[in-house]
Amino acid sequence: MGKTTTAVNLSAWLAILGNKVLLVDIDPQGNATSGLGINKDALEKCIYDLILGGCNFNDVIVSNVIDGLDLIPSSIELAGSEIEMVGIEGRENLLKNILRKNSDRYQYIIIDCPPSLGLLTINALVAANSVMVPIQCEYYALEGLGQLMNTLRLVQQRMNQQLEIEGVLLTMFDGRTNLSIQVVDEVKKYFKNKVYSSIIPRNVRLSEAPSHGKPVMIYDKRSRGAELYHELAQEVMGIE
Repeated sequence: MGKTTTAVNLSAWLAILGNKVLLVDIDPQGNATSGLGINKDALEKCIYDLILGGCNFNDVIVSNVIDGLDLIPSSIELAGSEIEMVGIEGRENLLKNILRKNSDRYQYIIIDCPPSLGLLTINALVAANSVMVPIQCEYYALEGLGQLMNTLRLVQQRMNQQLEIEGVLLTMFDGRTNLSIQVVDEVKKYFKNKVYSSIIPRNVRLSEAPSHGKPVMIYDKRSRGAELYHELAQEVMGIE
């Protein structure tokens, strides 16, 4: 429970709170796509066709998955795309060029990246203004952080000087364990005021919602997970 759970539920809450939002699923696993109830196998077009197939933006987006939220879906077709990208000049700018032409339609564009730091993730970092970093309150969660920070610095220096850390979100928190509390302390020491006040706990409803193809606030609006992603959306919007 981390990046995709956050991408789906934050996007949904931002839309419910009155914003026009685009969620871009650039992960070949397509979990954000299925988490919004879209059958990946039935898609005629996905982000692969947009990035590498020269397809029109309007032909790929799924409009109003929920009111105010559009989706650029992903599918397994994207899995081999990084190999295809290697020979393309300006390959790191492919997503940026597409989103730039359509960014004025949306108040928020959220990109769900693959878990690996490959060309697809680089495309997302070059296209983005800022990065939200979800960190699970678990032992191994901090191990990959150094590599991520190095990648962010390289992208800032060479490809996207405007890129910054929007915020750090702690997830899978369990207040009954010393480990969770230690991870929170370590992250707050390192990132200071970049850490969101909202901390996402382990939550059964959050875990169940994707299998029903629904954001958690639609699956169970009264759940603690739904409440905390609501609070996170308000933090992102700057609502006290």
